[in-house]
Amino acid sequence: MRAKKKRQGRLVVVSNRLPYAFQLGADGRIRAEPASGGLVTALRPVLRDRGGMWIGWGGSSAPARSIATALATAGKEAGYSLAAVPLGEEQVRDFYLGFSNEIVWPLFHDLPSLCNFEPRYWRTYCAVNAKYARAVHARAESRDLVWVHDYHLMNLAEELRALGNRSRLAFFLHIPFPAPDIFLKLPWRQTLLRALLRFDLVGFQTARDRRNFVACVRAMAPEVRMVGRGNVVRARSASGTTRIGSFPISIDYGAFRRRAAEPDVAEKALELHRLLPKRKLVLGVDRLDYTKGIPERLRAFQHLLARHPDMRGRVSLIQVVVPSREDIPQYHQLRTQIEQLVGQINGAYARPGEWVPVWYEYRSLSRIELLAYYRAADIALITPLKDGMNLVAKEYCACSIEEDCVLILSEFAGAAAQLKGALLVNPYDVEGVAEALREACEMPAGRRAARMRSMRRSIQRQDVFDWVDGFLREAVRGELPAYPRSRSPGTVEPTEQLPL
Repeated sequence: MRAKKKRQGRLVVVSNRLPYAFQLGADGRIRAEPASGGLVTALRPVLRDRGGMWIGWGGSSAPARSIATALATAGKEAGYSLAAVPLGEEQVRDFYLGFSNEIVWPLFHDLPSLCNFEPRYWRTYCAVNAKYARAVHARAESRDLVWVHDYHLMNLAEELRALGNRSRLAFFLHIPFPAPDIFLKLPWRQTLLRALLRFDLVGFQTARDRRNFVACVRAMAPEVRMVGRGNVVRARSASGTTRIGSFPISIDYGAFRRRAAEPDVAEKALELHRLLPKRKLVLGVDRLDYTKGIPERLRAFQHLLARHPDMRGRVSLIQVVVPSREDIPQYHQLRTQIEQLVGQINGAYARPGEWVPVWYEYRSLSRIELLAYYRAADIALITPLKDGMNLVAKEYCACSIEEDCVLILSEFAGAAAQLKGALLVNPYDVEGVAEALREACEMPAGRRAARMRSMRRSIQRQDVFDWVDGFLREAVRGELPAYPRSRSPGTVEPTEQLPL
């Protein structure tokens, strides 16, 4: 008798939000609107192949039963199942706006002074993670691989193990992980650290983030023994073994390159140059967020114009700020600060009818607009104070098909480790950023092309599909059937347009 073939385990993706948002239509019916994002594009082929599932909040306070039809319809169209975790208004406030965005977000971006360590937030964070765990446990089987995404759900493995779940559990953190002296400030540091160690695999963006996590484990969980060297190490304790590695995320390089080369994008890029003729165009594109270093960038541009009068009229900064978290007072204050700085610079240096130093836009760009801005920009000025990766830098390189341009990048962005052709700067060093801008403006064409070509090749070799493949291969480690290599024509899903 021939042996029965073992069923392949599914991939179960868990994130704060589903890749769909649910909106009430004019006819009174709830419809699922697909969310954009490179992660969705990269995971779609694997989820379809394995008959996978995506679990998350639908972005609506409507009860799960009222969106069941929309979920089923969206899942059928997507090729994989969807399951919604309902959250009440208080849970959204304390779990998402509270613990996730008033504690973890600033702390993990090395800004502890902006944290609000409200005890209620922690209790709700634990309760919501337990709620997600019950939703996952009801659906995931022992042979499935459960892949959990980001800082909202760091307690999930602990809650799942408490329920007796035996699935393979993997976690990827999309934001940085702080050094021990920063992480120590979290009142619930040891509980959260040990919860992360209940995953079978924990992935970070960079080797620096992985080293920070290992250093925290050694300092705060002395019972855990670290074994191994290289990109993936192991943490062993009485509760089991956790593999810890770095897996730098990327973009769908091919989709961005192809779309940027199309005639409508080229025409819109030329239109920008016609509007702003005979000058270097510097581009900044960011969500409204205090980690992006927008005020510091504007001050650096202001310093360039003050220190080097010959640059006036020769360079313009196009600063696009995408609205985000507008209901949080800190973000409203940040927007006011940015707009005041723009007004100061333009008031001091503009030449009416000839030259405006800063072109400021507070809005979301369409895909074609963003790609045209990428193609038109002679210089991209991407200077976050801290960033897990920063995919905007990679999108800019992928769209720079003429290769006659320069990337100025913060050394505190994860992408700095890969994009060796960029001019690396300290975003806090206003004078240094100003000098990098001057260097970029005066860089010879051959040097510009060589540096950009090198970065483009690197991104092409290590695109988002390679990231998915590498993470999943490490997650299964031969204990489950191998996942197929993910390849799809893809569509362009700009990073800075995504809701948080």
